[in-house]
Amino acid sequence: MRYSVFSLKKWVLAAVFALTACTCVIDEGEEEALPLRVEFLDVGQGLAVLLEYGGRFALYDTGPDSVGVVDSLVARGVDTLEWVVVSHNHRDHAGGFMEFAVDRGGVSGEAGAGFARVGTSPRIVDSSQVGSAARVHVRRLFVGPDTAGGFVRDSVLRVARRLGVPVDMLVRGDALGFAADCGQSSGAGKGSPECVAGSGQSSGAGDAPRFDVLWPPDYVREGGNPASVVLRVEFGVSTALLTGDLDSAGERRLLELSPTLSAGLLQVPHHGSAGSSSLRFVAQVAPDYAVASVGAGNSYGHPAMSVIRKYAYVLGDTARFFRTDRDGSVTFELWPDLGVVVNTN
Repeated sequence: MRYSVFSLKKWVLAAVFALTACTCVIDEGEEEALPLRVEFLDVGQGLAVLLEYGGRFALYDTGPDSVGVVDSLVARGVDTLEWVVVSHNHRDHAGGFMEFAVDRGGVSGEAGAGFARVGTSPRIVDSSQVGSAARVHVRRLFVGPDTAGGFVRDSVLRVARRLGVPVDMLVRGDALGFAADCGQSSGAGKGSPECVAGSGQSSGAGDAPRFDVLWPPDYVREGGNPASVVLRVEFGVSTALLTGDLDSAGERRLLELSPTLSAGLLQVPHHGSAGSSSLRFVAQVAPDYAVASVGAGNSYGHPAMSVIRKYAYVLGDTARFFRTDRDGSVTFELWPDLGVVVNTN
């Protein structure tokens, strides 16, 4: 068979067009990965970190009471939190949980509700004990084995019981995820305890964010700051470390258990107090960005100048050190294939 030059050109152009069209269809069929958004809310002298992935939300610490953390969540379109982690029983980290109570005049109920370990079935109050729907629904509350008690702990537990929120305890080896993901790997139904958290098991499938509990171990008996629940966030190549109020002694013990610990984004321990952020710890974690959650003109002098200098040494650029008293709420995006990015919107 013989082809003219004109026919051959038409055949080549048709083939190129067909290949180009196929390529376009393939490209349009690919799903772009979603980032994990990590927002350090400006709650004054306290800590509250909002996490969002695929339209689902979670909260690490709740800030102090009476600063409007629930108002901040509602303003961001949050009506449900998959889980809340209270790192330890200090008012500037746990007090905001009392704002979830439906009774604006206060909360009532029996104090001293017990904790249940992850994977067990905690007692849930009858729905008739709840007066009306809360503005932000909390599916689950996680706490650490903080031995410090008192008004804050008892108040948080009373609120949880009044709202029918299950309470579980976290220790090193546990892992958290978002309910939409973890059912795929664990086989558990959505919303079940196994779907939300499990001891040492994967929190999700594929590129889903994972939240590993690194501190405290189950054999540690500490109260207050040293008992802070530490979460390491891993999402592809992106990592972050949420440390609560861990002090330098806790940092040293954490590194003994996790000697290769690193993170692209670091929540500055204990608001940047002089008794935290040891140079060894900061250098080992080697973050690209660090955030100190502090109140303007706070009486503690947080963050301490000595701590600021340590981060300047390690970060190499003071623009990578954020503080909520100066910068307000700060948002980062963790992309599984790109890393940690500052959201400037």
